[in-house]
Amino acid sequence: MPEIFNLYGFSFFFWSKEHEPIHVHVEGADGYATFDWDEANGTFNQRECYNIKAGDLRKIKKAIADRKQDIFDKWNEYFNK
Repeated sequence: MPEIFNLYGFSFFFWSKEHEPIHVHVEGADGYATFDWDEANGTFNQRECYNIKAGDLRKIKKAIADRKQDIFDKWNEYFNK
């Protein structure tokens, strides 16, 4: 599972056998979330979230928005070799 980055105690990653659309999984000690790329809106949208506190979720969403190019680069590097 390629890790994109680690921040606030959460790992931002994707699985090695993924599918479109581009998406990112986020996992911490107590919770898990997934965000899908919405090309029409140019944002990552939350698909699911389990057991992540609201404050942490805000930080996660901001990190994904701020580092979306890192997510694209890592996805393309891994899947479009």
